[in-house]
Amino acid sequence: MAAEVPPDALGRRVSCGTDYGTVRYVGSVSRTAGIWLGVEWDDPQRGKHDGSYEGTQYFKCRHPKGGSFIRPNKANFGVDFLTAVKDRYGLNEKHDAHYGTGGTLVFGTKTVEFVGMDSVAEQQRQVQLNKLVDISVRECAVSHAGQEEEISRTCVNMRHINLSKNLISSWDTVIAIASQVQNLETLNVSENKMRFPSTSTFTSSAFSNLKILALNQTEITWTEVLLCAQGWPVLEELYLSSNNITVLERPDNVLQTLKLLDLSDNQLLDGNQLHLIAQLPRLEQLILRNTGISSIHFPDAGFGCKTKMFPSLKRLAINDNKISQWSSINELDKLPSLRALQCNNNPLMDTEKNPETLIQLIIAKISQLEVLNNCEILPAERRGAELDYRKIFGKDWLEAGGHWNPEKNKPSEEFLAAHPRYPMLCLKYGAPEEGELKGRQPLTLKNQLLTLTIKCPEKPEQKPVEKKLPESMTIQKVKGLLYRLFKIPGSELKLSYESSKLEGKEVELDNDLKPLQFYSIESGDCVLVRW
Repeated sequence: MAAEVPPDALGRRVSCGTDYGTVRYVGSVSRTAGIWLGVEWDDPQRGKHDGSYEGTQYFKCRHPKGGSFIRPNKANFGVDFLTAVKDRYGLNEKHDAHYGTGGTLVFGTKTVEFVGMDSVAEQQRQVQLNKLVDISVRECAVSHAGQEEEISRTCVNMRHINLSKNLISSWDTVIAIASQVQNLETLNVSENKMRFPSTSTFTSSAFSNLKILALNQTEITWTEVLLCAQGWPVLEELYLSSNNITVLERPDNVLQTLKLLDLSDNQLLDGNQLHLIAQLPRLEQLILRNTGISSIHFPDAGFGCKTKMFPSLKRLAINDNKISQWSSINELDKLPSLRALQCNNNPLMDTEKNPETLIQLIIAKISQLEVLNNCEILPAERRGAELDYRKIFGKDWLEAGGHWNPEKNKPSEEFLAAHPRYPMLCLKYGAPEEGELKGRQPLTLKNQLLTLTIKCPEKPEQKPVEKKLPESMTIQKVKGLLYRLFKIPGSELKLSYESSKLEGKEVELDNDLKPLQFYSIESGDCVLVRW
């Protein structure tokens, strides 16, 4: 017996085994009997042709081998939402294994009849459905909402729904489900290739309480996002990865409550596209992983100034992109609220042979950064990075017109463009002195040795000792040396140092695993030993 084809089969999503596709044709095929479905498969390797057969084009595919014909009985058109929920949570009649047929209960081989047992079982299922708050029906072949108001009568406490990777063909189906969930807060409809409204339509109140929405891999465009966003009045997190979004538009009067936006794996290419979403007032986290951008620029702010763009942005992810110039890192210092940055896997990361040096340069260039590539930046690490930066580029500063005398200090525009934070570092730590301007020297052993004075402030009778130590020596090994010197166990020692350049400032050497160079200790500095 031939399977019945739904009257709205054209354009519907179907599955066939583990493969998903969209019905592009329903009808007969030359020199064959019966009805066929022409399907464009999500995975082109599942297909055989481009929708043509024996010279006749029945439907079109984006991929030349992305289509094939299947019989209707091979296609799964899906189930309604509530059926999927009952199946997933074992609340369907067929899961009541302890019940027999016709209102009977089975005890071993004996069957006892109970009047009204069916209604009791249904009531128990109803109670259990009412308790569900967080529902996941991922990969449960959900294709439609079901009978009107049935969901609202059955699942009154639902707050969070995962509808990812189902057979939803249209945004209207999502609205039909969500409109029956009074307090819906989280919704994931990723991996459903569906149709979205192309013109402004009646705004549904289905998403009036929605705070988190995931639309990854749904083929939505940014224009469609803005149209649908009219119905998301309190949305805080929006996930849009892998949607082929290439062009952005300014979101006027929508998405104004948004705190997180994920645009990863969309080929935006042009960093200037970001200017169009730069006025979202509450946006705190922006994920731009693998978007193809090669530069970032905030033209409204000059050297050392803050931009008015992205006023609330605290966390930015730009990893896996094509950023190759330090000018883009300089630009990030213009963001007034930036605290965390992810920037791994950019060509820029290959410009320095030493990864530690690269990290120090980024820290020194972005003043308010607290977390870099998921690692917290400790105060001592920032201080060391900024002092090193000030020394490394000191000669360039002098050659570009920099001077210790403030009245003569006029570094060139080119220098300020390359090092916009340098004047601030000079104000913070003082202009670099002649002895500090050693530039980037080759790493010979002589260059790596530090001449340090070691004192015991609490033991004035102990004479200061001068030692030459490699700058790569860890604090733990320094403690081992001092144990042999003072016969005090390393675990009891507390070390700090005073810089010869910054009198009165004492810095704790509080991480045993870090080398001396991490703390920017220089020859002539004094290590203080306490226990």
